[in-house]
Amino acid sequence: MAVEDRLFRALAIARVVVTVNMVVLNAYRHDNFEHPTTALVVVLGLVLWTVLALWLFDAHRRRTPLLLVADLVVACAAMALTPLVKTESFNATIPGFWVMGALFAWAVHWHWKGGLAAGAALSATDLLIRDSVDQGNYGNVFLLMIGGPIVGYMCASLQRMAAERDAAERAAAAAEERTRLARAVHDGVLQVLAMVQRQGAAAGGEWARLGALAGEQERSVRSLIRQQDSLMAPSGATTDLAGALESLGTSHPVRVEVATPGGPVLLDSDRAAEIVAVVRACLDNVLAHVGPDATAWVLLQASAEAVVVSVRDDGDGIPPGRLEAAERDGRLGVASSIRGRIADLGGTASLDTGEWGTSWEIEVPR
Repeated sequence: MAVEDRLFRALAIARVVVTVNMVVLNAYRHDNFEHPTTALVVVLGLVLWTVLALWLFDAHRRRTPLLLVADLVVACAAMALTPLVKTESFNATIPGFWVMGALFAWAVHWHWKGGLAAGAALSATDLLIRDSVDQGNYGNVFLLMIGGPIVGYMCASLQRMAAERDAAERAAAAAEERTRLARAVHDGVLQVLAMVQRQGAAAGGEWARLGALAGEQERSVRSLIRQQDSLMAPSGATTDLAGALESLGTSHPVRVEVATPGGPVLLDSDRAAEIVAVVRACLDNVLAHVGPDATAWVLLQASAEAVVVSVRDDGDGIPPGRLEAAERDGRLGVASSIRGRIADLGGTASLDTGEWGTSWEIEVPR
């Protein structure tokens, strides 16, 4: 709405200029009129309509479709009256360039479709009142037919850019507020939770249980802050893998502790989605074979050439031959969901298992 208001204010200046031009030209060509009194009435009527239009179009609430239609009807009617006050072999219509006010009003309000419709109506009126069409008439019609849609398209682009700018400003303000809140939480709440965890572990008994709960809450809050930071990463066809893994860590039924670098780890969105799917498959295996009380650890390391994700659990490990037997029986969870995905990305997936648990190390080129 703000963009449209500004464009109509610019159009108001153009209306004044073309109105002055219309009055001067018709006064200069007064000898061409067979009915000068009627011509004077038409010119004065267009001047009065211009003054009224300046006021009507200035407010958005008065800028109704009925007003736009009336503006175009006035322009077409003034053109249609030209043969009645001039000779049949007239060259210029009474309004002349004055009609561009109605053309551009439609283009501003209804964009390229409005500009095209208004241009077609004005062009049809101009051609119908003439006995013949010469090169000059064709040029006028051509300008009307391309000028309206072009101006309308530019108006739509300006409005779209303004909307994108407003959205970006709101996102930046929200990100700044999230950062401020994250600092406040980090400087206050997280430090208190860490202190409660240490003091509770040292005191033992019920205090140790309270300390453990404080430690879990500390990890959850840190994870949430990390996920909020990932929202501030540059937009485009990339995804912050660190934030995605943090989100997976807080949403999975298994207790997951996630460790990531301090900043965002940007990857192609498709590659990041595949890596997250692999980590989710590893955690699903932990839930299925170790149990909901298990604990898993996810570690993300990143270099300029590759990312390495380690997933470890505290189960009893995988018995020898278990994976081969599952693959022979058609259960392809590890072969397809984990190794197959990583192979498609050009990476490697290494498995290490024993009585201490199971560990996957996944390396994918960036």
